[in-house]
Amino acid sequence: MRIVEGVFRLLSALALLAAIVAGTFDSIQSVSASSVRLTSLGNAWLSLDPESLTFAETSAGTYISPDLWRPFVAPVLAQPAFAVFLGVALVFWMAGYRKPHFAGRFSA
Repeated sequence: MRIVEGVFRLLSALALLAAIVAGTFDSIQSVSASSVRLTSLGNAWLSLDPESLTFAETSAGTYISPDLWRPFVAPVLAQPAFAVFLGVALVFWMAGYRKPHFAGRFSA
C-alpha cells in the first residue's frame, strides 16, 4: 500500500510543479502586458503539442463517446492552467495522504 501512496504523492508533486510553472509564466506575461493574462489549459496544450490535443479529442469521440468532449472536457480546457494543475495536485495529495498514528511517532 505504501507504493501506491508514494505514486500518488509523486503525481501530486509533478502536478504542483506544473502549476508553479504555469503560474510563473502567467505572472511574467501579466507584468509585461501591464494587465492580467491567464493562459487556459487548452491554449497551453495547443501551444505545446497541437497534434496530441487533436488526437485526444478524436480518440475521446471515437472510443469513449462522441458527446463527451464538448460538455465535459471543453469547460476544463477553458480554465486557467495553473488552477487546473492545482486542483489535480490536491486530488492526488488527498489520494496519497496517510493518517498519522494516534500515539505518535515514538510510541511503543
